[in-house]
Amino acid sequence: MEERKRLIPEEMRLPAVFSIVCHAAAYNGTRLLTTARPHYDFSVEMDGKIPFAAWTVIIYLGCFAFWFVNYIIGCRQERKEAFRFMGADLIAKTVCMLCFLLLPTTNTRPFVAGGSVLEELVRFLYRMDAADNLFPSIHCLNSWFCFIAVRKNEKVPGWYRGASLLMALGVCISTLTTKQHVLVDVFAGVALAEGSYLFVEKSGFAAWYGRRCLQKNLEKKEQSIV
Repeated sequence: MEERKRLIPEEMRLPAVFSIVCHAAAYNGTRLLTTARPHYDFSVEMDGKIPFAAWTVIIYLGCFAFWFVNYIIGCRQERKEAFRFMGADLIAKTVCMLCFLLLPTTNTRPFVAGGSVLEELVRFLYRMDAADNLFPSIHCLNSWFCFIAVRKNEKVPGWYRGASLLMALGVCISTLTTKQHVLVDVFAGVALAEGSYLFVEKSGFAAWYGRRCLQKNLEKKEQSIV
């Protein structure tokens, strides 16, 4: 009963820590090595036609709660699926790290006029989040993983699975309408999530990752007893 009350099952805590560390290393750590290097802009003509919409910053910032809830759901799946989910996340973040290191990217953000709360939020976002590490979009990657976490989970109500798809799509759109990303970043983020999820299953990485994490968890328990 105690195990069920925990947000994240004990055997999934190590993968969760790996995920958080890898995310931070990919998104924040790589900047230490790429700040002074040339950055590339992957904008195309279609990106210029996408309108700026300040109100979508609510979706862009609000997705952190979405990530928190759905990643917990992903960790609480049946053990095999949970390790597949977290293994795919780890592989995807590793690929992101390589992309950010080997191909630094940037884009041109618009001048935000006006003094509304939403416009102030956009300016705050621009100040806090540099226009780099864009390809692939981790915002879109994480949000699509949130949909993957629930789409085949029969324990999750159908309405929430549908809402998760809409939220994931909404986040992808918001990255464009806040001018945080360009089209290729969005497509790459979604494709990387799906590709990683397929890869870890077909390659056997998910099963290997699960065994290693369970072994480490067992060793930790034995050490605590000693």
